[in-house]
Amino acid sequence: MALAAVRRAAPADVEHIVSIQSATWAAAYADLVPAAAITGLTSPEAKRAWQAAVAAGGVLVATEGAWTVGFVAAVRAGAPQGSPPDGEIVTLLVEPRWGRRGHGGRLLAAAATALRDRGARRGVAWVPAADAASCGFYARVGWAPDGAVRVLDTGDGTLREVRLTGSLELTVRE
Repeated sequence: MALAAVRRAAPADVEHIVSIQSATWAAAYADLVPAAAITGLTSPEAKRAWQAAVAAGGVLVATEGAWTVGFVAAVRAGAPQGSPPDGEIVTLLVEPRWGRRGHGGRLLAAAATALRDRGARRGVAWVPAADAASCGFYARVGWAPDGAVRVLDTGDGTLREVRLTGSLELTVRE
């Protein structure tokens, strides 16, 4: 395998992020969300949103050699009063052809470190309940459903998501 790494996203990465999100959603979520939602991922509005997220510093990218192969967006989130803040993994995607090479684990571990550095002590992620691959990925690092569920209106039906929570004390096993 070529040299794999995780680094902070730069403005030049936005096109890669948009492409990875579009390709991954087309492969994984075509049966869960309307086609228009997947098409909208490459819209000018979506690109502007990613430009803002990258500028805010909460996006990391995974690379393998010269290729950008995945990304994670993570933010500090609210927590119950008197508790340390949570760190939310807003999205973590690895382009399907680069899967099963450790990029997802490296992205999650790097995001967990960044979130801990900003004071978060627990991680949360909202994942489509029907996304067995993502649920399994988080389960392998010890994250589990905490009972919270949300239902999103997709414009052509609904999407049920479960909230997964777990420790931000993660390490990458090589």
